[in-house]
Amino acid sequence: MAVESSENPAITEWKSEFGLPEFGRIRDEDFASAFDAAMAAHIAEIEAIAGNAEVPSFANTIDALELAGRDLRRVSALFWHRAGTESTPAIQKLEREVGPALARHSAQVYMNDQLFARIDELHERRTSLGLTPEQVRVLELHHKHFVKEGAKLDDAGKQRLAEVNQRLAALAADFGQNVLADEAGWSLPLTESDIEGLPDSLTAAMAEAARERKVDAPYAVTLARSIATPFLEASSRRDLREKVFKAWTARGDMTGGKMNAPVVAETLKLRREKASLLGYDSFAALRLDGTMAKTPEAVEDLLGAVWPAALKSAGEHQAQLEVLAAEDGINDGLRPWDWRYYSERLREKLYDLDEASLKPYFQLDRMIEAAFDVATRLFGISFRERKDVAGPHPEARVFEVLETDGSLKGIYIGDYFARSTKRSGAWMNLFRKQHKLRGGELPVVFNVMNFAKPSAGKPALLSLDDARTLFHEFGHALHGLLADVTYPSVSGTSVSRDFVELPSQLYEHWLAVPEVLRKHARHSGTGEQIPADLLDKVLAARTFDAGFDAVEYTASALVDIRAHSESGETPSSDPLAFEASILNDLDMPEAITMRHRTPHFLHVYYGDGYAAGYYSYMWSEVLDADAFAAFEETGNPFDPETAARLRSAVYASGNSVPPEDAYKAFRQRLPSPDAMIAKRGLSTAPAAQ
Repeated sequence: MAVESSENPAITEWKSEFGLPEFGRIRDEDFASAFDAAMAAHIAEIEAIAGNAEVPSFANTIDALELAGRDLRRVSALFWHRAGTESTPAIQKLEREVGPALARHSAQVYMNDQLFARIDELHERRTSLGLTPEQVRVLELHHKHFVKEGAKLDDAGKQRLAEVNQRLAALAADFGQNVLADEAGWSLPLTESDIEGLPDSLTAAMAEAARERKVDAPYAVTLARSIATPFLEASSRRDLREKVFKAWTARGDMTGGKMNAPVVAETLKLRREKASLLGYDSFAALRLDGTMAKTPEAVEDLLGAVWPAALKSAGEHQAQLEVLAAEDGINDGLRPWDWRYYSERLREKLYDLDEASLKPYFQLDRMIEAAFDVATRLFGISFRERKDVAGPHPEARVFEVLETDGSLKGIYIGDYFARSTKRSGAWMNLFRKQHKLRGGELPVVFNVMNFAKPSAGKPALLSLDDARTLFHEFGHALHGLLADVTYPSVSGTSVSRDFVELPSQLYEHWLAVPEVLRKHARHSGTGEQIPADLLDKVLAARTFDAGFDAVEYTASALVDIRAHSESGETPSSDPLAFEASILNDLDMPEAITMRHRTPHFLHVYYGDGYAAGYYSYMWSEVLDADAFAAFEETGNPFDPETAARLRSAVYASGNSVPPEDAYKAFRQRLPSPDAMIAKRGLSTAPAAQ
């Protein structure tokens, strides 16, 4: 990637309404030159800060550092969004080049001796500089980040760390593209006889998938979760369930020369080396330095406290499922492709509740309205769709976010439907962070989902799990939209990994508030409110199959933390054998698999965002269960005083204060795991009548 000027200023000069990019003017082939120019411009800014002849001050060093690299942030935001949502061969080729290039660029920034000397001097004098608490926090975080990126290493150490980081970036690109190739390349064609008994909403989604994939059959199962999971729950065809489940769990491990096991093995080896270079016993120790958990041992303690209760609950549930399976002549033991199917049958039996009866009440548009309505009632903000403003994809929807006084708070973008070019899963990210530094900027936040697209003219219907996902990701979006800090580096979701899930998981609670469901869960055909008896069943079944959920999640978290806690001379070199060994030691039930097997564990190996950090969902769940209890204790899920405290202490503060302090500012104390275990309902499974 040679340095040259960007041929398309639309990538860095965002001139559409609200300061958005002109998405329609940006082509895949524009990104390479844009990256080159943006990195060169950023290095020039860094060298100017480092070479400033003036005595280091917070303004001429930290303020300047915070604002440097605007063009690179913009190019990166646009590129990685496109790589995740509209991947093409050209984008994938560039992704393999950009990752290492950005790693080299990062090394130039964080290993700049002159720049670090200025930061180090300010850090030494931080108590005498008259800084605000936020400025002290920002300075301390910058200093620690530079140290963890190699600023204190000798020249040989810096060179080796830079090489390791570049290789890790290339491996991350390979990992993600291998998973995408499997997801895009696999489908199971089905005929009319194969879909007997499936709900209409699922067959409609399968018909749309067959059309979109150009499958030579009227229906197709794909590896999109919004199709694969409902199929596993509803299909009475055990042979087809087995095919779908095995493909689902083999992602990243099924495409011949694109297997991810060797990618993971090299990744783990290099992560261990990186940790050692920086003076840590393991990569887990490196990543947990600065989090709420702080040590791998604390993570193991939390997960270990949950695991026995999860196994007990799952075992009780499995015994009930095996009774139902035996009625169908299955006497060879429950298999993983059987669990969801018979669990749905048991739920119908216990609660007279099935997904097909629920889905008409969970229309996508109404669930979006519900998420917005909760935000309005809690925080006073409102949302106004702007169909005249173009988003990053024709299906993306753009909304103004308005404060109570009508002023603009930010922009929210939602991209809801699965596509073969879109990475699986759901996530939140930002095109622009909120900050107030030197004029400031308003946030531009987006959510990406992978819901099944309905046939033309039909409403998109969600499962209850889909609706929770929507609320979860919107909770992340609110964390970005409600940010109210001066410095961009501590804005919104720029918090420790085991705190970032608190605003999202907490927000899920309001989906189950009865008055929210009564208002927004309306039948797609009749518009009628969800019947009281059906609502009661939904609420009664909230912790149904809790053991299964806890086992598949906790197993994934334990494999992650243990893989990254390895150190010494002879760590495991076969990640799949290591995975199997851990599961064997845990007495993992044969009928349940990890939520994310190693070859497709995107959280952990498509970059290192959740590496040694997948536990954070449960860590944050300890917080969110206790946080929602603050509302329950008032008797009002929308209590104004509690909501105001939540907004200021958690959603608005970002990383401007340590996470423990942010939580205590809201709740006046830290919680224990008891509320989370009770919320999950892990004591016993309900008995069949």
